[in-house]
Amino acid sequence: MLSTADALATLLGAARAVEGTETLPTLDALNRVLAADVVSPLDVPPMNTSSMDGYAVRVADLSQGERRLPVSQRIPAGHAPQPLAAGTAARIFTGATVPPGADAIVMQEQTETTGDEVAILHTPKAGEWITQQGADIRSGSVILPLGTRLTPQALGLAASVGCATLTVARRVKVAVFFTGDELTMPGEPRKPGAIYNSNRFTLRGLLANLGCEVSDFGIVPDRLDATRATLREAAQAHDLILTCGGVSVGEEDHVKPAVEAEGRLSMWQIAMKPGKPLAFGAVRRSGDANATAQDVGETFFIGLPGNPVSSFATFLLFVRPFVLRLAGVRTVTPRALSLRADFSQSKADRRNEFLRARVNPAGGLDLFPNQSSAVLTSTVWGDGLIDNPPNHAISAGETVRFIPFSELLN
Repeated sequence: MLSTADALATLLGAARAVEGTETLPTLDALNRVLAADVVSPLDVPPMNTSSMDGYAVRVADLSQGERRLPVSQRIPAGHAPQPLAAGTAARIFTGATVPPGADAIVMQEQTETTGDEVAILHTPKAGEWITQQGADIRSGSVILPLGTRLTPQALGLAASVGCATLTVARRVKVAVFFTGDELTMPGEPRKPGAIYNSNRFTLRGLLANLGCEVSDFGIVPDRLDATRATLREAAQAHDLILTCGGVSVGEEDHVKPAVEAEGRLSMWQIAMKPGKPLAFGAVRRSGDANATAQDVGETFFIGLPGNPVSSFATFLLFVRPFVLRLAGVRTVTPRALSLRADFSQSKADRRNEFLRARVNPAGGLDLFPNQSSAVLTSTVWGDGLIDNPPNHAISAGETVRFIPFSELLN
């Protein structure tokens, strides 16, 4: 069995960014991945601006002892000011352009107005309450590098320098199917021995969060010929085939031999709990029987275990970073927190455990009482996963490594 670290390194080492880009309106580029640097064509702000509602002044006028100044102009945001005449003040509003000649802003709470004059009750320093041109962004600087996944705030940043469109990588194309004669869909009659296919909903949702273009081939019968036929069809025009179930060693587990017949498997067991049976490899596309690992004649394959928590956890830890790397994202490692365990777990496992837990009001972690790989309730109850090393028992009060779902679900 491979360690989780070695398994992830193998996956990421094999991943290559998909080819093809498209240009989208910036408003429509949420969660897409930049295919080119965004370089600012201008300074932000593009001029000196006021940080406060108040009065623009010349510090030299106030240092001479004069405290009552005539108001020579009014400057709302979005209006071009006139140069500030010596011995006068300008009424100015937040975000407005500072007039040439002014070198400080006195906020209105430190003034008193009488008719067309203002009494300045505070002696400012040069530059006070003025946001300098280019304080945020300098013209010619890279504000969003190639490989950035576009968050709402990243879209706002691009818009702040006037980007109406963005060049992004095309969506990663993923084919999914599910194996198991016991599976049925909600809304259909449930025959004896059948279970509802929860994994289809979970994995489709996870792929949607990653912005993938998904082709769902549904539930495939537990037969080798049916599994091979679906693999052949799914290999066409997709970057990744993702399956759920059938990757263990039982007589009805046909995915592993089907992939070996239609392509190759590099690994298929991980030293982790939950999620030991995980397969990785590739399926040949039609007419490319001699395709190599680097050839475009292959479609990547990842086979997840069928237990719902196992498939959920292995997706988050392996499929998510792999898909992000296919999309061109450079940083795919989730950030972890060091938090206090407010529980004890005396029994250590020889595998790397990923325990469902949540943050309690005291800032520590509570453990879901049933860590079975079949208990999907734990994934809704929990806030994230405790990454517990092999052969390690957890004592109450010790610090553990916690990966929040907020780092893993997007």
